[in-house]
Amino acid sequence: MPRFLYSFFFLFFFTSIVFAQSQRKIGLAEQKITDSICNCVVKLDMSKITNKDEATAAYTDCILKHADLLAALASERNVELSDRKAMEAVGVDIAADLLTQNCNGFKELAILLGGGQSDSSEAKTSTVTGTLKRIETRGFNYFVIVDRTNKESSFIWLRQFPGSDEFMNGGAKHIGKRLTIQYTEMEVFLPQAKGYYKIKEIVSIKLL
Repeated sequence: MPRFLYSFFFLFFFTSIVFAQSQRKIGLAEQKITDSICNCVVKLDMSKITNKDEATAAYTDCILKHADLLAALASERNVELSDRKAMEAVGVDIAADLLTQNCNGFKELAILLGGGQSDSSEAKTSTVTGTLKRIETRGFNYFVIVDRTNKESSFIWLRQFPGSDEFMNGGAKHIGKRLTIQYTEMEVFLPQAKGYYKIKEIVSIKLL
């Protein structure tokens, strides 16, 4: 098998889901390999995966266990296994499928694959206070708050955090309320924009 097939699934990051999925129809072969990889990811012991290298090794193993399904997937997508660019695009879609289909454990794994911190408490945190204007759902939930000058700031909800239970059912009742958000910044790669951008991940929320 060409060497790049071991790594083409990694050329993504979770923020690309907003752009990549938009009602794309998933074929039978793609769904089969997505389900197979997800079944493998679900069985991973995430407490033993703490950095990008370990996450890459674990995910690579899940892919290689189902490498026999790649030929059918390539055929379904009308691409050649040797076409690196085309297979990289397929890899982005598979990662998107795993995220949008809420594969247990994959969101945390994706953060590590993208180079993020495995523990938010180890990263530098900042705090901001404002009024919750809206919660946008674009693959993930984004909390948009405004300050006293009506300037908007957006924060992404990736993992469970103190105070998240208040927003499990959408959080509409909290629109217009003041709150304090503790967050960390991380730099992520957007394949579509071909560049790195900073996003703000929520660490905790306190209603005022």
